[in-house]
Formats: sequence, C-alpha cells, structure tokens
Amino acid sequence: MHRRNPAQLRLLLATVVLLVAARATLLAQSGTAGFNWWFPPQSSTSAGEIDAEFMLIFWITTAAFVAVMIALAVVLWRFRYREGRVPSPVASNVRLELIWGGILLVILLLLAANSQSVWGGLKAKPQNPDLVVQVRPRQFQWDVRYAGRDKLFGTPDDITAINQISVPVGKQVLVRLQAQDVIHSFFVPEFRMKQDAVPGIETNFWFRATRLGKMEIACAELCGLGHGVMRGTLTVMPADSFDIWYAKKMEEKQKQQRGKVAAIAPPEIALPGIVLPGIVPPEAPRAKRQNGRPA
Repeated sequence: MHRRNPAQLRLLLATVVLLVAARATLLAQSGTAGFNWWFPPQSSTSAGEIDAEFMLIFWITTAAFVAVMIALAVVLWRFRYREGRVPSPVASNVRLELIWGGILLVILLLLAANSQSVWGGLKAKPQNPDLVVQVRPRQFQWDVRYAGRDKLFGTPDDITAINQISVPVGKQVLVRLQAQDVIHSFFVPEFRMKQDAVPGIETNFWFRATRLGKMEIACAELCGLGHGVMRGTLTVMPADSFDIWYAKKMEEKQKQQRGKVAAIAPPEIALPGIVLPGIVPPEAPRAKRQNGRPA
C-alpha cells in the first residue's frame, strides 16, 4: 500500500481547515460590521451576503499570498549561494501538482457556486414587486420614471425626475434599467449593487432597502467627458412618507395636465346675436358713407 507524503497531507489539511474556518467566520459576520469596517454601511438585505462572499475571497487570497511568500523566503534562504555547493537537479512531482491543482479547482468551483446563488437571487425578476422604477441614463444624468395610477409606463400620468430616486424602506423595489446613448453603470455602494445599463437592452434587478437616509448614485462606467459629475441621489424613506410623497407628485402631475389642456383648448366661437360670458362680441361694420354722411 502506497504511503502518502506527509507534506501533501499537511497541505491538504491546511487548505480544508482554512476554507471551513473562513466560511464559518464570514457567515457569522454576515449583516454585521466584523472585519468590514472600511466598507460603506450595509443598507440592503443583500449587502451582508455580498460582503461575506467578498471577505471569503479576501481571506483565501490572503492565505495564498502568505503561503507563497513564506515558501519564497524558505527557498531563498535554503538554496542561497554557498561556496563550493553543486546544484542538484530536481525532478517534477506529478502527484503533488495534481493534488495542488485539484485543490485550486475545488476552491474555484465552490466560489462560483456560492457567488451564483447570491447573484442569481438578485437578478431573478420578482413576480409582484412593491414598486417598479424605470431608470434610463444618458450623458450625463439619470432619467427616472414612476408609473402613475394606471400602473403603466409611457402614459401621461407618469411621474418623472432627474438624478433623484425615492423608495420606501423595507419594500421590494424592481429597477428597469436601460441606457439611452452609451453604456453606463448604476452603482449604489451602500446596497453593494452595480449593474451596467446597455442601450437597446433592458436589465432588471431588485433590492430591499434596510436603512433610512440619502445615498449617492454613481456611474461606474466611463461614459464620456462628464462621467465624473454623473451622480444622483437615492432617498430611502418610511413607507407612509413615501405614500405621501407619491400622492403629492400625482397631484402636481394632474395640475400640469389640466394646465396643458387649458392652454391648447380651441377658442370659443361667437354666434351673431349671442353674447357668451367673458366674450366681447365683435363690433358691427359701419355702413358706407354717401355724400360724406352715413347711409
């Protein structure tokens, strides 16, 4: 029976222990500050899961970096130049290479599966969201649209805004994103949400805000000379305050529509012998003068 190399066993055991410890620690820290103290505050239900995934990758790469640096230091010291030493050839170890390559493959597959479960949940289009917001960025602003009372987009009662998005806290918000000119990227750091906006393609994603306040909307894709100033504000407010805000915007929209109707209404037609309120009848033409006197 073949006896395994102790160095290989130690390497395999260390890798397994690292994965289990890192995963358990990060899951326990999900939703809390933990080692994420340099991050923006978590303000959505998905922020904790994304931070846990980020930190898991961070600790795996940190452990790999430390291991490589230690191995490099050992090799530099052990095989340093010495007077009279004759270098000996080193044969490759296929078994060790297969084990190490297999460990890396397992790590990558685990990370891919975990990332897909988190990202896939955010990308899945909800059936009955509490609010739908249409965002159509262009150089260099965010055009925002809410459906009116008819719950349809592209109708006269739509509520529109520029660089301003208001959402209720604790509600599922579906964002319909599509660029109008070039590629932009909708980024809210507190939500850990970044999604490209592509011309001609509508992209959907959803979030559920957990913290009240104002957050910056940044464009994370170089889109032209004004890219640096393409910023907006996302305001998270209590649900009842959002209802009041929405009702106020609808009232303003209705007033605008009534004003437009009044402005384009056709003029009244005055009939002979009939005087309508507020309308001055035209002056009757005078008869032609005959011999300098009226006829």
